[in-house]
Amino acid sequence: MTSSILIRNATAVMSGGRGESARLGAQDIRIQDGIIREIAPSLTPRADEKVLDARGGIVYPGWINTHHHLFQNLLKAVPEGMNDDLQGWLAKVPYPRLAKVTPELLRVAARLGMAELLLSGVTTCADHHYLYHAHGGTETGDLLFDVADEFGMRFVLCRGGAVQSAAAHPGFSKTALQPETFEGMVADIERLKARYHQSGPHPMRRVVVAPTTPTFSLPPLLLRELAGVARGLGLRLHTHLSETDNYVKFCREKYNCLPVEFVADNDWLGPDVWFAHMVHMQPSEIRLMATTGTGVSHCPVSNARLGSGIAPIPQMAAAGVPISLGVDGVASNESGSMVNEAHTAWLIHRAAQGASATTVEDVIHWGTAGGARVLGLESVGRIAVGEAADLVIYNMDHLRYWGFHDIATAPVAAGEPARIRASLIAGKVVVEDGEIVGLDVAKLRRDAAQAVVSLMSENLETETA
Repeated sequence: MTSSILIRNATAVMSGGRGESARLGAQDIRIQDGIIREIAPSLTPRADEKVLDARGGIVYPGWINTHHHLFQNLLKAVPEGMNDDLQGWLAKVPYPRLAKVTPELLRVAARLGMAELLLSGVTTCADHHYLYHAHGGTETGDLLFDVADEFGMRFVLCRGGAVQSAAAHPGFSKTALQPETFEGMVADIERLKARYHQSGPHPMRRVVVAPTTPTFSLPPLLLRELAGVARGLGLRLHTHLSETDNYVKFCREKYNCLPVEFVADNDWLGPDVWFAHMVHMQPSEIRLMATTGTGVSHCPVSNARLGSGIAPIPQMAAAGVPISLGVDGVASNESGSMVNEAHTAWLIHRAAQGASATTVEDVIHWGTAGGARVLGLESVGRIAVGEAADLVIYNMDHLRYWGFHDIATAPVAAGEPARIRASLIAGKVVVEDGEIVGLDVAKLRRDAAQAVVSLMSENLETETA
């Protein structure tokens, strides 16, 4: 890796910040040892540094994807679940196939998913990985770290799973798989933390405690105990919550409270916690989230695809809730592109709440610095001196972007195809001239096609085992 890189001649640089600080204008960026050291116009190249010409392009902080399910990259557009809501889709698409996802297939799915993320400008991925059950191994978490190493991706493993009986869990109730034990879950979290979790200002690897769904995956006493385990290990917490109105109905009927009140009663709120989706929220819940500093991963495309609704993100942001973006699993999205997610996030709230509901700058902030905040990554998500050099140079040569008066907004306002001239993670070039460095794309395509065949519907797990 070249220790010094100079990005020159960018038409515009977006910082990931808010307000006037969101736009840095036409600036050059000097990177040394993976850190942004200088931002100024017309910097002079040094003899020892690699020069990346960004002429005609724009520079963004790398997107930070705070909620994903990489194993689903081999389950796009499964016909039986295309027109179902979340519960029906879970029963027909991912859960019947969990036992068929071997480590070999998972590796293909993860490689495909990370490649798609990189080519949309993602530099950090938090994967909510819940492929754990009583008769399965725990090596799949290790495998995801291996694939992240291969791609140079900054990676957060959100170690999922469930310990409730099959009758209590809406996913496991549709499959013969039995959930793992609480002791097994905790032991694996401790192992993963010891082996992979990095501290310090610029970590490349993190582990998060992330049961699949708090209202279904563990009984309340164990949910509270797991929060204590996580905090005792210095790990953050993540899970799904309030994705559909069924979450609200379940909590009201079983616990006589709202979902955010339920997790509050079980020690699952705080600045070290973020939830995916949060579509169905009451004002009192938004206030509780804001007061405690609990974050959100906004997944607008998946929520629209499954008919779950539109999360009240503008209201949450106005209240002070930390907001981030996630593509969710592509089995309920069909796109792993953060540009597509950002474009949808910009549009969907304007359609529902008026043209002033969201700005391009809002969305960039949520998808970069906002993501860094909810993941607890202090030195990524912004283009600023002293920050890690995780950034992307977008080409603006596609005809979709011709005629733009404010070209800095183009990836969010116009969406795909946003082609990448270069993408850097920790100062290392991982995408160059639209291609992932070192990736055999033809082989990946063949591997993905073969993997899809092996996941076809025959011999799927059923209720009757």
